[in-house]
Amino acid sequence: MPYIIDGHNLIPKIPGLRLDDPDDEQQLVSLLQEFCRISRKQVDVYFDNAAAGQAGRRTLGTVGVHFVRRGQTADSAIRSRLLKMGRSARNWTVVSSDQSIQATVRQAGAKAMPAEEFASLMRATLSRTNPKESWDVTLNAQEVEEWENLFKKSA
Repeated sequence: MPYIIDGHNLIPKIPGLRLDDPDDEQQLVSLLQEFCRISRKQVDVYFDNAAAGQAGRRTLGTVGVHFVRRGQTADSAIRSRLLKMGRSARNWTVVSSDQSIQATVRQAGAKAMPAEEFASLMRATLSRTNPKESWDVTLNAQEVEEWENLFKKSA
């Protein structure tokens, strides 16, 4: 299930990220790109208060980034997006701890997820190791002998 995320709502829930950091949005997008790569999920993140001339949508890797112009909020942009989706909204999860957004999300038939819950999911996903790296590659004496014999035959 793909995610729609209120970025400024999520940033304070991620350890090491702060809303007063000028690079907070880019740092979050980088983490979301890695999350998407590992989980194979789609994410659209919304940030309000875009700088002059910066409003609009960009695709950065697997993450859709929406910079909402000043005078509007990410909440209003997310509401508008859900309305445009119609019945397909039920295929999406909206990440926000804002109670009014959660109510709108449920009315649209989408799933609401608090930012704290998504932050935990993202942290768990990003901390996963590559399963291939965790394979036990220790060989017992018999296995070593079998490999040695195999290589002797091909030499």
